[in-house]
Amino acid sequence: MFQSLLQGVVEAADGGVASLVMDLDGITLDSYSKPDARFDIQMVGIELSVVIKGVTQASSMLEAGNTQEVAIVADELITVVRMVNEQYFVALSLEPGANIGKARYILRTRVPAMASELV
Repeated sequence: MFQSLLQGVVEAADGGVASLVMDLDGITLDSYSKPDARFDIQMVGIELSVVIKGVTQASSMLEAGNTQEVAIVADELITVVRMVNEQYFVALSLEPGANIGKARYILRTRVPAMASELV
């Protein structure tokens, strides 16, 4: 369903490794990983769904508006998450030292196409 979009996201991002579209309950709609990916994007997404739920709830409680984006930078993996709508998000995992700004731009410009697929 989203395979070509996700592959395009990974390949367009400098240092892109894997991407997925998932709901906040941890159910993957589709994913793409490069063959040499060291991390299982499914597991990354499941763990992120818990984090995203918490951030979304905190944002609501603070009356700060809807969560748009979350980035997690760790020693061995960078993951940028962009909300597609209130229930779904797209995550893009990158190698350490990758261009996070470019990854954010790619997700921001590709999310409308993903959102239209969910209608």
